[in-house]
Amino acid sequence: MSEALTPGRYIEHHLGHLTLNLKTFTIGDGGGFWTLNLDTFLVSVTLAIIAFGGMRLVATRMKLVPTGFQNIVEILIEFVGNSVRDIFHHKSTFIPSLALTIFLWIFLMNAMDLLPVDLIPNLLGYVGVKHFKAVPTADPNAAFAMSISVFLLVVFFNIKMKRLGLLKEMFTSPFGPYLFPINFIFRLVEECVKPVSLALRLFGNMFAGELIFILIAIMPWWVQWPPGAIWAIFHILVITLQAFLFMMLTIIYLSMAHDSH
Repeated sequence: MSEALTPGRYIEHHLGHLTLNLKTFTIGDGGGFWTLNLDTFLVSVTLAIIAFGGMRLVATRMKLVPTGFQNIVEILIEFVGNSVRDIFHHKSTFIPSLALTIFLWIFLMNAMDLLPVDLIPNLLGYVGVKHFKAVPTADPNAAFAMSISVFLLVVFFNIKMKRLGLLKEMFTSPFGPYLFPINFIFRLVEECVKPVSLALRLFGNMFAGELIFILIAIMPWWVQWPPGAIWAIFHILVITLQAFLFMMLTIIYLSMAHDSH
């Protein structure tokens, strides 16, 4: 860090995004409604290709006696499958696949927070990139994109499984048919809170974790190691827990969409 770069500017620098203006198709570090956070998009897509391409490769080379990476993949699939069966009591191949995708993808995006905060920005700085955030889940746009996708799936399965029974459920639960306006308002609030809570829980935890790493990086190099190591070890639990919670809440919401009250 240069002498001219104050702690405040250092933090601001690391919180900036590499952006793409969708109107002019220019790359920079600005903002606005028609702006795509290019760093979030590139990192998340790259991690998805690596993760699920690797699992695809394992699936095409399955052995009777599993070894190495195949063991890890089988343990992960069994763990997610058991979690789905404990909550979701309907026959479906889509829900376990969705749960596995959510858990693995979010875990890997969260795990980018364990890289040194200056590593990727400094490397890309050699090619003229001024800002680059390497943790997609610390971007509220990515967190809300995933939560809204889950919300749309919940709406879809509610309509598909309950049909006209959904209207009856919305107007009569929980206070009975005579208080149908209150029932309807409560149901709308309940449904709208789901994507907001999913997104804010994930974004809040990951943004806070990233900010702590940045604050540790401001310290002199000979002081950084003890707090950095302690926080990194604790953060392993955080990134795993946040991926697990997002997956479990998704399964719960989709299970509720399949069940009739």
